Amino acid sequence: MKNVITFILIFMSLLSYGQTLDEYFKIAAESNPGLLSQYKEFEAALQKVPQVSSLPDPNLSFGYFISPVETRVGAQKAKISLTQMFPWFGTLKAQGDAAVFMAESKYQSFLDAKNKLYYEVSAAYFPLYELKKWMKIEEDNIAILESYKTISNTKFKNGVGTLVDVLRVDVFLKEAQTNLGILKKKEIPLQASFNKLLNRNEFEKIEISESFEINIPQIDYLKDSLLVSHPLLNSMDLKVKAAQATERAAFKQGLPKIGIGLDYVMVDKRTDMFITDNGKDVLMPMLSVSLPIFRGKYKAAAKEAKLMQESYILQKTEISNTLKSTYEMALFDIKQQSDLVSLFDEQIIESEQVLNLLFTAYGNSGKDFEEVLRMQQQLLKYNKLKISALTQYEIAMAKLNYITAKQ
Repeated sequence: MKNVITFILIFMSLLSYGQTLDEYFKIAAESNPGLLSQYKEFEAALQKVPQVSSLPDPNLSFGYFISPVETRVGAQKAKISLTQMFPWFGTLKAQGDAAVFMAESKYQSFLDAKNKLYYEVSAAYFPLYELKKWMKIEEDNIAILESYKTISNTKFKNGVGTLVDVLRVDVFLKEAQTNLGILKKKEIPLQASFNKLLNRNEFEKIEISESFEINIPQIDYLKDSLLVSHPLLNSMDLKVKAAQATERAAFKQGLPKIGIGLDYVMVDKRTDMFITDNGKDVLMPMLSVSLPIFRGKYKAAAKEAKLMQESYILQKTEISNTLKSTYEMALFDIKQQSDLVSLFDEQIIESEQVLNLLFTAYGNSGKDFEEVLRMQQQLLKYNKLKISALTQYEIAMAKLNYITAKQ
């Protein structure tokens, strides 16, 4: 029986968290300021693409001859020049590719932030579930203790029980009432913490599901996907590609730039003689080439891009190692908590049986009431521990889904 329960409890998919939690995921994704800021960074990065992949602005200049330059066909009065520089072939494409890859990297960072937010929402949601269950357990415990008090009072009045039994119930009853009061006060900070993740009023009502369905895991599938589809690793790959494109762009920026221009010179007519093309304006096409002889800045830019590639590769390795170790710890937590749930289920069943037997014996003889109370508190403890184990199980499962990017 224990093995069956263990296999059933070993894994839970986020889809089984119920419609309520899915709705909270949606609200958080649409409202959380941290996540929205990540998306704005992605949108801002997209605007970099047209900035670096466009031609430089053309140059337009105008000159007026204060002392006109006399020519055969007349005096030159003014000159207008228009020039457009063109970087070496492929330079703009390389710069655009670098910007696109960096924008895609920002989007992968956004996806990771969204998955992390889902985990944080789950990690704040399930303690509320635990609190709700604990409060119900304490309320049931108070009701049972009050019934015990009535029974012990009756037996004491009938001379079957003792005053000590009544006082013992009072001690446990006051403790239970105090615990319930503390739990109610704890609800306020937990509720505020959860609502702030959704960027809404801290006193907003939170709907908590009564229970969750348990599904059998596909651990191997999750582990295989760990290094394939995780946004953080994808982000590093895209940054490497961006750095490679930046290196290509740096090399091409060190090649000559070609300029094409046109000069237009306005010429006055000569009045002292009549000649062919008298006062004819001058139109002169221009071709220019830049001479990138100062190579230091281009070499430094290429070296910088090369070093950034190495940095991103090392960062990817570090992230991969962290994900693998965190995965193993999350999987251990899942298995540990599922084993504890199985254990507490068995202990609850056995404790209930013992409690029934003790209570029956007490009803018949009026003795061993202390054992009845002790077993009742033991049962209370096991019920709470089971809920805590379930809560930690759910949080560990949410963490595993974040690590494997399964949200």
